[in-house]
Amino acid sequence: MSNPVLDLAADPVDLTAALVDIESESRNEAAIADAVEEALRRQTTGFEILRHGNRVLARTNRGVGRRVILAGHLDTVPVAGNLPHRRETHPEEGDVLHGCGTVDMKSGDAVFLHLAATLDEPASDLTLIFYDCEEIAAEFNGLNDIERELPDWLTGDVAILGEPTAGLIEAGCQGTLRVRLSATGTRAHSARSWMGDNAVHKLGGLLTTLSAYEARRVDIDGCEYREGLSAVAVSGGVAGNVIPDAAHVDVNFRFAPDRSIDQALDHVREVFAADLADGVSLEVTDSAAGALPGLAHPAAAALVEAAGGRFRAKYGWTDVSRFSALGIPAVNLGPGDPNLAHRVDERVPVAQIRAVTDLLRSYLS
Repeated sequence: MSNPVLDLAADPVDLTAALVDIESESRNEAAIADAVEEALRRQTTGFEILRHGNRVLARTNRGVGRRVILAGHLDTVPVAGNLPHRRETHPEEGDVLHGCGTVDMKSGDAVFLHLAATLDEPASDLTLIFYDCEEIAAEFNGLNDIERELPDWLTGDVAILGEPTAGLIEAGCQGTLRVRLSATGTRAHSARSWMGDNAVHKLGGLLTTLSAYEARRVDIDGCEYREGLSAVAVSGGVAGNVIPDAAHVDVNFRFAPDRSIDQALDHVREVFAADLADGVSLEVTDSAAGALPGLAHPAAAALVEAAGGRFRAKYGWTDVSRFSALGIPAVNLGPGDPNLAHRVDERVPVAQIRAVTDLLRSYLS
């Protein structure tokens, strides 16, 4: 599939389609980064532009007193027979654009690129960050390299991540903690089960605890976050005639951003205190802090005002957490229903692309 020339001044819907047709599965972002870099260099004025691996960065330096960061990842999950794009009328959603990445998140990228080329003297200095490898393990995320090697590019008064939010502001994000709870026992022939010690059975109380768990809800800056503690995998067993001597349950805790990772871990230990006392072990396998909404910050409050006061909490973890950790209020705002991300029938309503473009144009102007 040949790479189209990107016309940043075109209808952002057409620009979305052009970006979608550049296949860019994680670790294969060179072609789309080339196209974005060339378009920014040829079709924008007043921007300092930097290519760093498969990351493209651009910023103005007009000294107008406020800096807004617009950030989006260029990669997608693997294609599932859903390229090139197609456009059709959906019976419930109207005019929609289908294709891998339409929701997550090339429509958001298109909005940012279009605004960079068409805004006349925005009221804020702008930093655009297009990065790679967001859809795979966090250690490969391109923002890591930028933070480590180009930290001055990650300074600003507010950051907007173009993740899909159906055109609403989704503030902050949940933290995530994954732990493995393991039990051990003694193998034996199942015909003589009393001679063994069944490790799987030792997890029964733990699963009952999870079933009865009542998730906390907390309001932060007018955003209600609902936590969740869930078993996401169970493993154990040797053979159909063997009492198992080892078993484990993987548990994921999605916690509100008023908890730190350490506080989240303390809570999990408290929930499973009885099981841990009975010999079940706990190992942390993954963790990432959440991000507070930060909507009281003037730059973020102005964005909320431009959006007509509509906002909600973000369920799930996004890169807003990285900006929050740097002391920058950050929100998610982009076209597309996040529930359609990564699906074979991934699609975005054309009207949402234009609505987010208009909202951000108003805010940045």
